[in-house]
Amino acid sequence: MKTLLLDRSGILFSVACIIHCLALPLLATATPLFGALAENEDIHRVLALVTALVAILAFARPIPNMKLSGLRLIAGLGVALLICGAFVEALHDFETPLTLIGALLLVAAHFLRARQLRQNMEGHLSKV
Repeated sequence: MKTLLLDRSGILFSVACIIHCLALPLLATATPLFGALAENEDIHRVLALVTALVAILAFARPIPNMKLSGLRLIAGLGVALLICGAFVEALHDFETPLTLIGALLLVAAHFLRARQLRQNMEGHLSKV
């Protein structure tokens, strides 16, 4: 159950990164509060760090009878892109695409990992 919770949390935080990058700038045209949130680098950095931490915790956990190397690679690339978008000043002009691609990779990796885990659990239960 902890493993599924980590994947669900990872998806939630990754989607929060996507919303921060896409929706807040659009909402900023309507309300100054959203503009301040969209431009706040601290929010972006905290979201990136929390999302990266959840991914690291999730994908570092071994799961019996599951091959995770491909998903770990996808998740690792997603984390790297999120961190680069949030913290590498030289890549500031590419912050939004880096964050979007990184977050989408993490959503996919967490989703596929959770699906594999559910299938693994169902297979185990059918043998009992």
